Amino acid sequence: MKVLLYSEGLSLIKVSGLGRAILHQKRALTNVGVPFTTNPKDKDFDTVHINTLGLKSRHLAKKMHKQGKRVIYHAHSTQEDFRNSFVGSNLFSGLYKKWIISCYNRGDVIITPTNYSKRLIEGYGVKKPVFAISNGIDLDFYQPQENDRKEFREQFGYSDDDKVIMSVGLFFERKGILDFVELAKAMPEYKFIWFGKTPLASVPLKIRKAVKTKLPNLIFAGYVQPDMLKKAYTGSDVYIFPTHEETEGIVLLEALAAHANVIVRDIPVFDWLEKDKDCYMAADNADFEQKIRGIIEGTLPDLREAGYEAVKDKNLTAVGEKLVEAYSCTVKN
Repeated sequence: MKVLLYSEGLSLIKVSGLGRAILHQKRALTNVGVPFTTNPKDKDFDTVHINTLGLKSRHLAKKMHKQGKRVIYHAHSTQEDFRNSFVGSNLFSGLYKKWIISCYNRGDVIITPTNYSKRLIEGYGVKKPVFAISNGIDLDFYQPQENDRKEFREQFGYSDDDKVIMSVGLFFERKGILDFVELAKAMPEYKFIWFGKTPLASVPLKIRKAVKTKLPNLIFAGYVQPDMLKKAYTGSDVYIFPTHEETEGIVLLEALAAHANVIVRDIPVFDWLEKDKDCYMAADNADFEQKIRGIIEGTLPDLREAGYEAVKDKNLTAVGEKLVEAYSCTVKN
């Protein structure tokens, strides 16, 4: 078996969660000894694994079927996580749903990161087999190192005594960015920092205003390299993920792998975690605030090791083995 990993417009998505997922696929296949290429002009692959939803991707699926090759479509996106993102996304979400269904139906099988997204896609009426396989995490990379905390705090001007709350994501409403700003306003004694960026012209006005909020305890740090982001997970006091909708959320896997104190929103996609045992879950801003204070003040139990244990089975070797199983189950149309 040799696999073509195909991703349209990779230069535009490489700093997103999708970009990380594609990088993880390469490492996962390497770990289990499966050869792959990213060049569609290669002739010796028998399986194509498509990660994107553009016209070129859809055309490639059709072309590969004609050549008798197996086609896997990776469902990284749903109608639900398309909403509340870019300008006009809610208006066009119905058309987007029809488009992604037409793309996913061109696969022999569908891979999607979680049981939650699997249920959504099957609920759309997609007729092909759907496998829930995590995007995975490089556990070794995210192991805390001795100077991580110091280097992160020096980089962003925090003292060792500052209490730092961090989050990561694109500038989308569904990521909880408005909630993050409100929490910063409600807790001026704590420092808040958000990593990630999106062109402001592409997001609604209320998001642009939120990103431009001037508070002495709030920083929008933009995109940083993975090594610095790992240091931030280690060097912050609490990582919160106030997202309203995800297909998985690779940043959550990163935070758990880095042994961070984690609080996520209590939504169905995180049903693989046991509430308030693997990490803390919050229903609304008041709940986030209560749990942030509880972690920092030491009135809540430390769940960091339990969180790390919960994410260990999403290591890249395990992901590679599951990818091979899905590839082997493809049925030629």
